[in-house]
Amino acid sequence: MTQQHSADLHCPRTSTREGGPELSRIVAGMWRMNEWGMSPDAHLAFIEQCLALGVTTFDHADIYGDYGVETTFGEALRAQPSLRDRIELVSKCGIKLVSSKRPEHGIQHYDTTATHIIASAEESLRQLGTDYLDLLLIHRPDPLMDFDEVAEAFVRLKEAGKVKHFGVSNFTRHQFECLNRRVPLATNQVEFSPMETRPMFDETFDGLQDLRIAPMIWSPLGGGRLFTSNDANAAAVRTVIDEVSARMGWPLASVLFAWIMALPSRPVPLTGTKRIEAIREAVLGTTFTLARDDWFRILRAARGHEVA
Repeated sequence: MTQQHSADLHCPRTSTREGGPELSRIVAGMWRMNEWGMSPDAHLAFIEQCLALGVTTFDHADIYGDYGVETTFGEALRAQPSLRDRIELVSKCGIKLVSSKRPEHGIQHYDTTATHIIASAEESLRQLGTDYLDLLLIHRPDPLMDFDEVAEAFVRLKEAGKVKHFGVSNFTRHQFECLNRRVPLATNQVEFSPMETRPMFDETFDGLQDLRIAPMIWSPLGGGRLFTSNDANAAAVRTVIDEVSARMGWPLASVLFAWIMALPSRPVPLTGTKRIEAIREAVLGTTFTLARDDWFRILRAARGHEVA
């Protein structure tokens, strides 16, 4: 099979649950945006190039870039307001960083009170220059989290038209189900890659599949370790993926994204790059299915042993 680099390469769309948000199958992660060294015009060009590939969903958090990425992205939206109707905006809240921009924060901690969730969502709207978020996630489980209070905050934001859908990030299966019983959740955004396979075996993915809810995936390339690390685990996975890539004619990253998206829970992976070619390779991973044997070869390399 030859690589597909033609202009007709276009990312499909998916709904994370019945009645949930419709997102692009590949999501552009913005957490490093302020490290990219791009001009405002280059930011606009990047967004347009993503849209040309069908990547319409952009993932944020209030804390990204020391509370600065949403402001940067918002500048692009203010420069070209018509973009808002063509994209979906995801953000997260619930972590308070020690920062000169938040002098009242004396210690890094979690805050999932209704007051903080609502205030954080409203601040994200101000920074992004939009009237609503398509999806708001609780960034991390909070030991002091009151499920009823979180649900109340979500309902208030939805009734005010400020957030359309809600979800969580880095929650266990039980934590997810506790909150989902109180208010419908659209997703659980978790770390997953051949370097981090726990959600496949700790019931996270099983629980979501049972509820017919798709997870979102952060760090799908293992934080780049699959390309750069010389440790034995990364090298073993890279050797297998290189072989599949060479045999089938797909880029290494495309094979990795296809491996993740083969799971029956229908994961929606994030990228974290400014390189459009890398995003194109992620989208290419939506166009083919790995042979089951190849899928398990990658799993064997990731875990370092055969399946029992």
